[in-house]
Amino acid sequence: MPTYTLTVNGSAHTVDVAADTPLLWVVRDSLGMTGTKFGCGIAQCGACTMHIDGVATRTCVFPVAGAVGKKITTIEGLSSTSDHPLQRAWREIDVPQCGYCQSGQLMAAAALLTAHPKPTDEQVDAAMTNICRCGTYQRVRAAIHRAAGEAV
Repeated sequence: MPTYTLTVNGSAHTVDVAADTPLLWVVRDSLGMTGTKFGCGIAQCGACTMHIDGVATRTCVFPVAGAVGKKITTIEGLSSTSDHPLQRAWREIDVPQCGYCQSGQLMAAAALLTAHPKPTDEQVDAAMTNICRCGTYQRVRAAIHRAAGEAV
């Protein structure tokens, strides 16, 4: 099996997996970082969203071989103390219900705020394509706007 060295949340990790193994499973199963969730397996729901070189990426279909040499950020790397402005806003507005999609939602929102520090509703709607089974989309939008009011 080939060996790959990945930079995840600022640390180097070496893994022995097949080249086409989805990054999601490498991070969850090989590295033990289980904050990123599996949802659909076809890159549609967004539960598996991580940042690859700052871009929100659905990792359930992203092969590990494509991640070598890139900076990977998981929900665990967003903030070691869960005090990122988005995480605070999520709690203040009480965004999650079941919470399953929230790590992916937060990672998509963080990439949005990096690209658009003060996004319009239209920019939020265009960027936030993650599926929330509980339908908390209005609270997601409100939390993003609240976080945008802080230094992100």
